[in-house]
Order: sequence, then structure tokens, then C-alpha cells
Amino acid sequence: MKRGESGACLVIGVDKPEGMSSHDVVNACRRIFGERRVGHTGTLDPLATGALTVCVGPATRLDAYMVGHDKTYDVRISFGAATDTDDRCGEVARTADVPAQVCDPDFAEVVLCEFVGKQKQMPPAYSAIKKGGVKACDAARKGNVIALEPRDIEVYSAELLDLERDPRAVSIWWDVRFSVSKGTYIRALARDVGAACDTCAHVESLRRVRAGVLDVEDCMSLQMVERYGLDAAIDPVFLLGYRMAFLSEPAYADVCNGKSLRASELAVFEAPHRFDADDCGPRRCAVPATDPLRDGECVCMVHGNDMKAIYAYDAKTGKVSPRCVFSQGVTRGKSL
Repeated sequence: MKRGESGACLVIGVDKPEGMSSHDVVNACRRIFGERRVGHTGTLDPLATGALTVCVGPATRLDAYMVGHDKTYDVRISFGAATDTDDRCGEVARTADVPAQVCDPDFAEVVLCEFVGKQKQMPPAYSAIKKGGVKACDAARKGNVIALEPRDIEVYSAELLDLERDPRAVSIWWDVRFSVSKGTYIRALARDVGAACDTCAHVESLRRVRAGVLDVEDCMSLQMVERYGLDAAIDPVFLLGYRMAFLSEPAYADVCNGKSLRASELAVFEAPHRFDADDCGPRRCAVPATDPLRDGECVCMVHGNDMKAIYAYDAKTGKVSPRCVFSQGVTRGKSL
């Protein structure tokens, strides 16, 4: 085994604390597992908390399959001040009076409804988007604001959770739950909500409550991850959302060698859902699939309590072929 390789191969859900960057969380997991190969699948700003998927060991190869998921955030939008970063960590760029109607919940719901749907969004000046090989945030810190292009996003829902005027100051805030597509900047939504209310606004606090199927309730603090170690693993098949096939010993040997398999010889099962802690056998949540495989569909290959590979179905040949094979299977853990 190479230096910096622990033998661990798993996926965990971390409830990222405020003040740490996503890279800080990765470094903490490297220390906890004694493994240099650690990566996350969706950046959270230091201000933000919540669900962060972290892959450990060879499981980092799953990164490409776990990015681009829809996400849900709880955000506090503070009105009356705009910052250069569009959140409370930045410098105040300007202030503005807040119209009285911003305190009206009915008005708030009407405004939020206008943000639901497909749209173009201008990313914040402080973002990780690269232009000409330079990150916009790095350029902005040096006083060079890069002209970014609007991006296609979709807001699936925008729910007003609470509304209040801070009795200690003149600020007014809305607590909103946004469900959004990949690439959506919540800081930019807060900025644009302020403009739609004829004032300015920024993010006061942000929590990611869901990333794909990973709910923040499934996540552990870093202290709990350290306590549980390998038992902190979450089933990667559940997180991927792909259907699965349990491998016989001959099929397992073929998968280890990267060979294609005849789809007709596989028993395909539906993608797993949550299960009770007592239901922890290798074939937990195994519900036989009712529909045939679709052309190009990915299937998780399971052997014992590990996910061994991801294969894809080719309707022309009637075979499934390897897309990602692990020399060491990714553990499915004990429970979710």
C-alpha cells in the first residue's frame, strides 16, 4: 500500500460547521482516516453550514457521478445593505432604505414566487468561476472585478419560512427555503431578491439541508465522524440513485477484470431507499426491478456489502460495460 493510503474506501455525509471551508473539512477527514485521497462533491462557503458529501480513498472516483445534483438551502436574507461578496462576510458596498411592504408576508411570498422557474443568473463577483484561467474571487480580492456571463439556472421552489424585523436595529430579514438546480448561487438570489424589493440585501446565514438525496439529517459532525470512523459510511448506491445488481461469484470475477456482462443474465433491483438499522444485510432494500434497463442507464454492481463497480447498459449489444471499477469495493456501511 502506498504512503498516505489507509485502505479505507467509503462515502460519508458531513454537517459542515460555520467558519470552515470545504477544503478544511477535507483536510480534517484526511487526518481522521489517515488517508490522503479525500474529496468533496459540492463546495460550501465558510459562512455556510450543512450537508457535504465527502469521498474517502478510492471512492473519490465517484466524484464525477455525485456532482451536479439539485440542492435545498435555508437562507436568511437581510435587507438594507449590500456587500461586495453578497453575504455578511463582505464589506458593505451600499445601503438603502427598506420599503415598509418588505415586512408584509403576503408581499414576500409574491416576490419569491417570481423567482421560481428557469432563469438567467449573474454569478457573484466573488465566485470560483474561472475566466481566462483566473478565478473571479481571486481577481476580485485584488481589486480586479471580472465580467462574468449570466448562467442558466432553475429555482424549483422558494418557501418563506419566517419574516421579522430585528428589534435591535433597522434591518429586516426573511428566512427562505430554496430548492435549486446545480450552479445556482444563493448569494446571487439574495442580492436579486433585494433588488426586486426596491432595496438591497445580502445573505446573513446559509444552511444546505439537502444535496441530491443526502439530507443533513443523514450527516454527522466532524466530531462524530472521528468517533465512528469507518462506521460513518453512507451507502453509495443510495446516494447515486442508480439501480443495482448483485453479482454471483463468476460475474464478480468478470467485473474485477473489467469485462462486459450480458444484461439478460443479471438480476436487476430498484435503487435502494432508506432502511431500518436492523435491516443491514447485503441485500437490504432489494426490490426486484419491474422495468427493463434503458439505453445508457448506469447500474451499481454489488458484491457482499460493497459496491464494486458502475456499469452502463448498451441496448444495441444487450450488454452492460464498465464505467468505473474499484479494485477495492466502496463499503455500503451499516445503515443510513
